[in-house]
Amino acid sequence: MDEPPRKRMVRLPGGGGDGRTPAARLKTAKLRTPSSQAWLKRQLNDPYVAEAKARGYRSRAAFKLLEIDEKAHLLRRGMKVIDLGCAPGGWLQVLQERGAGAVVGIDLLPVDPVASTTIVEGDFTEPGCGDRLAALLGGPADLILSDMAPNTTGHRETDHLRITGLIEAAADFAATALRPGGAFVAKAFQGGETAEVIAILKRAFAEVRTLKPKASRAESSEVFLVAVGFKG
Repeated sequence: MDEPPRKRMVRLPGGGGDGRTPAARLKTAKLRTPSSQAWLKRQLNDPYVAEAKARGYRSRAAFKLLEIDEKAHLLRRGMKVIDLGCAPGGWLQVLQERGAGAVVGIDLLPVDPVASTTIVEGDFTEPGCGDRLAALLGGPADLILSDMAPNTTGHRETDHLRITGLIEAAADFAATALRPGGAFVAKAFQGGETAEVIAILKRAFAEVRTLKPKASRAESSEVFLVAVGFKG
């Protein structure tokens, strides 16, 4: 089928104390820990958070997928997609908007229903879970997304190894569930281990690149690995 017209990202409002719009201040700061104050202040002054609410998205992460699609042209009507680590459902909403034909999402956390989407609450790394997701999809996937991230320990090397393990598990699953020519997107964090994962992906895909959407906070080391042209 023909692809629907692509939506360009809206021009987001300025904010966060950039000299154009005053930064919001917390009225109940005395009742909060320093870390919770910092998180809430960041949320209040984040234009992506405000725009997500205005457009009905469950999280600002929806804009990350929209930006990735603008650069990599992954989404099309009628495609089959599996979303690993789908809570709270922002990416599922984008897929539904873009007319994906079949979508299966999984997360450890409960996720409110999204139209025309099958959602599984469970651990992707459990034996047999990948087979279950593939069966629910009803055929080889055109695209596998992974926004999974482990709970952080605060120890940089340990956290890198954990996220690398999740990416490798997702990539192994993609190798069994993708159709030839399919694509894979996974969240990663900048570091030496990321280069190792890229090397693994390059053996299975025609092209692999790293993208950091503007919707990903500048202070975060978060990046997304985008692999297209699965060799099968």
